[in-house]
Amino acid sequence: MEKKKKSVFIKPIIALVDLLIINIILYYVSNPEYLTLPFLTYLSVTWILTSYYTGFYLIYRYTHITSLLSRLLSHFFVFTLAFFAYFTIFKEGKIIDDQFFTISAVFLSITVLKFCFFFLLKKYRIQGKNFRNVIVFGEGKTAQNIATLFDKKQDLGYRFSGFFSDKTSKFKNHLGDINEGLKYSFNNNIDEIYCEVNSVTQKQIKDIREFCIKNNIEFRLIPENKAIYSKDFILEYYGTIPILKPKQLPFERIETHILKRMFDIFFSLFVFVFILSWLLPILFVFVKINSKGPFIFKQIRDGVDGQQFYCYKIRSMKINSLADKISTTKNDTRITKVGAFLRRTSLDELPQFFNVLIGDMSVIGPRPHMNIQTERYLKEIDNYLMRNSVRPGITGLAQVSGFRGEVKNKSDIENRVRLDIFYIENWSFFLDIKIIAQTFLSILKGEEKAY
Repeated sequence: MEKKKKSVFIKPIIALVDLLIINIILYYVSNPEYLTLPFLTYLSVTWILTSYYTGFYLIYRYTHITSLLSRLLSHFFVFTLAFFAYFTIFKEGKIIDDQFFTISAVFLSITVLKFCFFFLLKKYRIQGKNFRNVIVFGEGKTAQNIATLFDKKQDLGYRFSGFFSDKTSKFKNHLGDINEGLKYSFNNNIDEIYCEVNSVTQKQIKDIREFCIKNNIEFRLIPENKAIYSKDFILEYYGTIPILKPKQLPFERIETHILKRMFDIFFSLFVFVFILSWLLPILFVFVKINSKGPFIFKQIRDGVDGQQFYCYKIRSMKINSLADKISTTKNDTRITKVGAFLRRTSLDELPQFFNVLIGDMSVIGPRPHMNIQTERYLKEIDNYLMRNSVRPGITGLAQVSGFRGEVKNKSDIENRVRLDIFYIENWSFFLDIKIIAQTFLSILKGEEKAY
């Protein structure tokens, strides 16, 4: 099945266009005294932060015009306060008439642009463009209501293919049972699946959701009432019909990737300048004196989305033919004396900051395994592949929780994968900072499994 690609860059592009318009208005309307880099930077950063706080760019095909207007008003209320706060803080409260005119011009321009885009996109969808293929599991009243909505409201851009239900049906657009619906979705480029909760069992809902995650299909629930609402779902309205959609995971938001990548670059550059610049030459001398072989050891590992990359480490073993086949064990005779110290202090991992800098790895993330281990764990451990949805890390939540090093029992790798998935589903910037701090403390006090 070849899925249509949904661009994750549409919202960032719209945000950049808005910022361009704001800066053009400032150039032609605002007092030249304030056209300084600090002022323009302040406004641009404030606009992005405010839009994130108010959900200004969270506009979907089913968003009602009143919701759009509400977002506009709340966003500009906060942004206007921030706009005038600049003059209060940095210009000793000096506010002149052209500042009121400037913010009014910005508000009017962005509002006109937003509504034009909103209505032009609806007209575009009425012509059969920018559509999404959908099916519904269940045939109760609410399922029929949502199907009717899709057929009548062509400006939403949904193409309803049919119902799937385990119950016998007389409807001409009933296409089969639940299992046939999953096969149909796989073979017919379905973008979204809607499940009526009173027509589908809890086990079927779980299976359907897992199928959707695996095949990059949007999953939605059609509830009987609001009582089904839970913290894992967001309640939306398609007209008057309530729909539950799963909350976005942190790494499904592009701002998460931008923030994490910026941190990786700055942190790795800091390590290069202030640590590696003087430490690597010293370690080079000790490694070369202790044993023959290259200073840097490289090994192919799985990266994000299964892409292969060379993972770099300071060589801590004698040259051997089993390096890519057998992982390190306690009292491993292949480890050199200097290598034992490097492993105990985790200094052998330092070259991986180069992997971070070039984008193969992140400072924090699931640790990449040897390819031979990956092949084995894919068969043995549920959801193991989910680890590959983010960049692998130099350290991670599993490592600071005691699950690093040698895998002696199946429970070791199960717990490691469990914690990796928890990290992916619950990421925050402060969690990364906490893991870095715990890693540093673990190095200082020594790790039992650091061998």
